[in-house]
Amino acid sequence: MKTLSKQTKSVRPQDVEKGWVIIDAEGLVVGRVASIIANILRGKTKPTYTPHVDCGDHVIVINADKVRFTGNKAKDKRYYRHTGYPGGIKETSPEKLLEGKFPERVMIKAVERMVPRGPLGRAQMRALHVFAGTEHPYEGQQPKPLDVASMNRKNKVRV
Repeated sequence: MKTLSKQTKSVRPQDVEKGWVIIDAEGLVVGRVASIIANILRGKTKPTYTPHVDCGDHVIVINADKVRFTGNKAKDKRYYRHTGYPGGIKETSPEKLLEGKFPERVMIKAVERMVPRGPLGRAQMRALHVFAGTEHPYEGQQPKPLDVASMNRKNKVRV
């Protein structure tokens, strides 16, 4: 009979094993897939999760330009930024960003706002690789595919 340990094990940074996960974001709801990605980046899907250590996996997101919003959010939602000058607030909508030059920024910003702020969050965000199309340079890492659409029927927008 195995005895249960009453000690909490805290993983050290040098003992972390980082894997690779690939997610096809075509037709997926932005907020739902972003929360799943944030949990993987933070390492919360692993039994060795330690809050103060970067123990998450690398995440590759392809087809980020084909993500969807529910309801009228694509038109009505607003992203604000400030230029640093007086009266320099700028706004845009997700619809304009997805049609623009860098459509993957919608997914990056959604995930970025779900990881902690500070040095740990920045280190975890470096493990996120987002691409607008299907091509990516990380085939050598043999990423494991993750089917987010099959996790919950609400994760994918049915047309």
